[in-house]
Amino acid sequence: MLKNPTPQQIALVSSSFVAALLTAVAALFRLTGLLPIPWAGLLLVLAIVFAATYLTTIYYLRRYIYRKIKLIYKSIHKHKLHPEEKPTTIDLSADIIDEVEKEVSEWAENQAEEIKALKKWQEYRRRFLGDISHELKTPIFNIQGYLETLLDGGMYDPQVHRSYLERANKNVERLNTIVEDLESISRLESGELILEMQNFDIRDLTLEVFEDLEMQARERRIELIFKPGADQHFKVRADRESIRQVLVNLVSNSIKYGRDGGHTKVGFYDMDRNILVEVADNGIGIPKEHINHVFERFYRVDKSRSRSRGGSGLGLSIVKHIIEAHQQTINVRSSINLGSTFGFTLTKA
Repeated sequence: MLKNPTPQQIALVSSSFVAALLTAVAALFRLTGLLPIPWAGLLLVLAIVFAATYLTTIYYLRRYIYRKIKLIYKSIHKHKLHPEEKPTTIDLSADIIDEVEKEVSEWAENQAEEIKALKKWQEYRRRFLGDISHELKTPIFNIQGYLETLLDGGMYDPQVHRSYLERANKNVERLNTIVEDLESISRLESGELILEMQNFDIRDLTLEVFEDLEMQARERRIELIFKPGADQHFKVRADRESIRQVLVNLVSNSIKYGRDGGHTKVGFYDMDRNILVEVADNGIGIPKEHINHVFERFYRVDKSRSRSRGGSGLGLSIVKHIIEAHQQTINVRSSINLGSTFGFTLTKA
C-alpha cells in the first residue's frame, strides 16, 4: 500500500484495479468461448475502460478534495482573497493531505500562541486596572474625606480648615503625578516620545540633579556624593532631559528608601563603547523575591511605606522605558539592610 498517496496515484491504482478485474473476466469468457472478441479489440476496450475510470476518479477526487480543502482554508485563513487570487484548481500530483495537515498544524500552533498572548495581556490588563483603580482611590478618598469634614462645619474652625485644605491639595498633587506618569509611559510605549539625541557630560548632569534634590536629601541627612574614581567627566550621547528624569527618579528613590544619615553614591564606569552609570544607597534594600518586579507598573515592595512617601508607583517603570528607548539596559542589585544599586548604560559620545 502507498503511504500518503497523491490523488493521481489513487486514480491510477483504482483504474488499474478495475482494468485488471475486467481483463481477468474478459480472458475467462474468451477462453470459454462466451466472448468471441479478438485480443486487439479486447485491449482497446480495456484501455478505454482504464482511461474512463482514471478520468472519472480524478474528476471526483478533484471536486471532493478541492471543496474540503477550500472549507479548511476558509476556517484557518484570516484574510479574504480577491476572486482573481483564489485558486480554481489543485495540483493532484502533490501530497495535498500532507500540505494541508502541515498548514493546519502551523495554524493550530499560531492560534495557541495567540491565545497564550491574549491570556497574558488579559491578566496584565486586569492587574493594571486593579492597580490604577487602587492608586487613584486612595487620594480621591482622602480628598473626599477632607472636603466632607470642611462642609460639615470644619471650614469655620481656623485650626481645621487650613490644615485640611493643605492635605487635600497634597492629594490632588499626587493624583496629578499619577496622571502625568501614566501619560509618560503611554508616550514611551506608543513610540510618540521622540528622543533628541545630543552629546553631554553625564557627570555635570548628575551634579545638577544633586543640586535639585539637595533639600530632599538634607531632610533625611543623606549625603549625595560621587563614588571614588568618578571625578572625571564622561561624554555620552542620549536625550539629556530624559536621562535627567532617569537620574531624578533613581536618586529620589535612594533618598526615600535610604537610611537616615546615610548616603547616595553615583559612579561612572568606562565599558568601551558604553558608560555604565550606577546609583547606590545604603538603605533598607529590596528582598530577593521582589527584585525581578521592581520595574513593573505600580509595583511596591513596601506598599504602606511607599505610599506614605509619595510618588505614583510608576517611576521605575518610566526609567526602564526611557533606557530601553535608548536601546540600552538597566539592572538592579540589592540586599536587605545593605542597600540597592541601580545601573544603566549609555552610549559613549
